[in-house]
Amino acid sequence: MRILILGCGWLGESFAVYMKHQDHEVWASTTTYEKYHRLKAEGIFSFMLDFDGESFPEKVDIPIQFDFVLNSIPASQKNSVEMLYNRFSNIKQFFSRISWQAHVFLSSTGIYPSKDVVFDESFTNRAELAPKLLMAEESMLELANTIVYRLGGLFGKNRVFAKYFSERICTTGEQPANFVHIEDVVALLEATTNRTLKHTIYNVVAPLHPKKKDVILASAKKYGYALPLAFEAAETTQKIVSGELLQEELDYQFVLPDPLQF
Repeated sequence: MRILILGCGWLGESFAVYMKHQDHEVWASTTTYEKYHRLKAEGIFSFMLDFDGESFPEKVDIPIQFDFVLNSIPASQKNSVEMLYNRFSNIKQFFSRISWQAHVFLSSTGIYPSKDVVFDESFTNRAELAPKLLMAEESMLELANTIVYRLGGLFGKNRVFAKYFSERICTTGEQPANFVHIEDVVALLEATTNRTLKHTIYNVVAPLHPKKKDVILASAKKYGYALPLAFEAAETTQKIVSGELLQEELDYQFVLPDPLQF
């Protein structure tokens, strides 16, 4: 199988290395020379490409046909609408030069509003969905054979939840965790490479939702991080994002279903 990864970040690199070790042909774009050389050393066909450039190149020296494309170029809240419009216009321009059998665009469960609700993929109130993420998703869904994975908070390897609150005040401890481990995301992406899914949008979230406070305490103990200075219940919204649709469709059993295990 020939695989293309656009925007080979933390998750993309893990997926690239995993699929290369499964004897697939993997191509990956990056914007840094350090990662370019690191990917090359893993036997991955890496190439430099910046989708934010004002003059997007007319030709990139890569194959034309791919079996699976993972698009992990983000629509960050910190980016302006103009910057995101240019970014995703360049992405669509790039896609116009290649062919693919399946394309997964990585979005975020941050698209859902902060409300005391259990959200699944049937929630489509445009007025309440995060506009920048929605714009990116809709732009990518205009491409053929595309599905969107809305990822929960992504942890694993060097990403430990307790690290971000060590010796700080935590105000979100009473909120439920809508998290997912990188090991499960990589496995779900691999499963998607050879399956035709029924829907176009899926939440990718571990099935259990303990309080963030409990995840912090568990991960601090497991990895040896200092505890927060205090837990202050300033933000207590009970937002839960369900990932049942994808889990049931793929008949997938999570390797790490509980963020307390991360």
